[in-house]
Amino acid sequence: MKLTEILDKQCVQVGTPATDKIGLITELVDALHTSGQLVERDDVLDAVLARERTRSTGIGLGLAVPHGKSRGSQRLTMAVAKLNEPMDFDAIDGRLCGLVVLLASPNDKTGPHIQALAQVSRLWQRDGFREAVEQAETADALHAAFEHFSD
Repeated sequence: MKLTEILDKQCVQVGTPATDKIGLITELVDALHTSGQLVERDDVLDAVLARERTRSTGIGLGLAVPHGKSRGSQRLTMAVAKLNEPMDFDAIDGRLCGLVVLLASPNDKTGPHIQALAQVSRLWQRDGFREAVEQAETADALHAAFEHFSD
């Protein structure tokens, strides 16, 4: 699976009015809902926020990957935000997060969900991808970075 197969261009944001992680997660879930990728917005939001309360999704080097599984999602979906101002996601390395990748999937799709989490993490380890994200000033440029560097 290539990440851009689950990343609709409508769900890519550069800049956001959100000032905290709950607001940002809500914006990303709303983007998935508005683009028609969710069957139950509130259920997905509740699942992602519940997961966030149990353990930090700030994985390091400025990346956070909030995620959740629920009946509100019929397939694995993804939304991305590059932030103008990095945000605290209680990352394991203590750094603020400038890129947030939200994943939502059905309860019964654990394998693809874990694979997507692993792919996002591997992608973020690539210097070229991080540089492309840093330089992306538009949603199209950010989506193009995912397209170019995703396996």
